Amino acid sequence: MDTQSVKQDALYNESTASHGAALERLARAYELDDERRRDLLQEIHLALWRSFSGFAEQCSLRTWIYRVAHNVAATHVVRDRRGKTRTFVSLDEIDAMPSSHDTEAQTDRRQALAQLFTLIHRLEPLERQVILLYLEGFDAASIGEITGISAGNVATRIHRIKKLLADRFRQGARNV
Repeated sequence: MDTQSVKQDALYNESTASHGAALERLARAYELDDERRRDLLQEIHLALWRSFSGFAEQCSLRTWIYRVAHNVAATHVVRDRRGKTRTFVSLDEIDAMPSSHDTEAQTDRRQALAQLFTLIHRLEPLERQVILLYLEGFDAASIGEITGISAGNVATRIHRIKKLLADRFRQGARNV
């Protein structure tokens, strides 16, 4: 095994150990269907591993990981929309029946999260990418570095997206 492959493997292992759960959350936010989500996550991992052959450390490892993952996920969404291979899943279809050991609060929280993910899933890819990075704790400058837009533009988008999601979330609660 050459030194480039060893470095590539080491970077991949480090990235999955430190950001594996975040990559799973990202895939869940972009894809609601379980099987397609697993495929997307596999595509993200493959692209991430491949990308490390060209990683020149011009940005942080964290920024690189999210840039690659969000680009793969955005491509997935665009490809899905072009193919029109499926329809969007409704909140009723997403929401699993509560088990006998679920409390009312757990059920309410699960429904609220499902509704939020459904709303985020309907956003355009760039807006979805911005809000998901924000929810992962990235600041505007880091999000801008990942997405290629200015930090000021990121902050404006975050503000608009949060307002839009809050308004739609409230509308959904009233319609229940």
